[in-house]
Amino acid sequence: MSGHSKWSTIKRKKAKVDAERGKIFTKLIKEITTSARQGGGDENSNARLRSAVMAAKAANMPQANIERAIKKGTGELPGVVYEEKTYEGYGPEGVAILIDTLTDNTNRTTSDVRHLLSKHGGSLGENGCVAWMFEKKGLIAVSKETVQEETLMDIAIDAGAEDITAEEDVFEVVTLPDDFHKVKEALEKENITTVSDEITMIPKTTVKVEGKSAEQVLKLMDALEDNEDIQAVYSNFDIDEADLEA
Repeated sequence: MSGHSKWSTIKRKKAKVDAERGKIFTKLIKEITTSARQGGGDENSNARLRSAVMAAKAANMPQANIERAIKKGTGELPGVVYEEKTYEGYGPEGVAILIDTLTDNTNRTTSDVRHLLSKHGGSLGENGCVAWMFEKKGLIAVSKETVQEETLMDIAIDAGAEDITAEEDVFEVVTLPDDFHKVKEALEKENITTVSDEITMIPKTTVKVEGKSAEQVLKLMDALEDNEDIQAVYSNFDIDEADLEA
């Protein structure tokens, strides 16, 4: 398999707290609205919308909020039009960073991204400078307490999963984007609950960072994730558990 996404693991461990729910909901609503605007309001025929709605439900967003966001996307209700833009850059020690945004003001967002990268020892790069280092994949995390590895492997591989790896407390199931929902549904059919599931960008190789640089990288990732225009951040850093604990 390609390089492991350390940031996905860290995000799972950090788990968003209730105090941040308003910000999470804002990002999810943007994604639902944009997905519905681009592909229509039917989840069955719009895979991106289906993923967005699944994420919203996982975050305990009320159904009324989800339905309102879809209607804003389809034009049944008035709503803001968001532009999608991906930024590429570098963090401390030259780690690659991909930043997906949804914004109603690209000038503001570009300025914010450049400022955050610079403030935390990174820099904004040209289009294409790091995107080639990542692959778009489905990533499903399943607690080791809920299923045996052999059982999970049989179900997931039969449903089209590419690979399964054992991390600290979870198994990570990797799929092609087109097979993501099929694999997730196969797991649900067998009553295997997931810790997290997302379409993400997995690095082909990773860069080891330690000590002060590791601290800088994590602060940068947190700062980027905290920006309301930024939907997702991906990086190819690798940090030892000892540095994470510190």
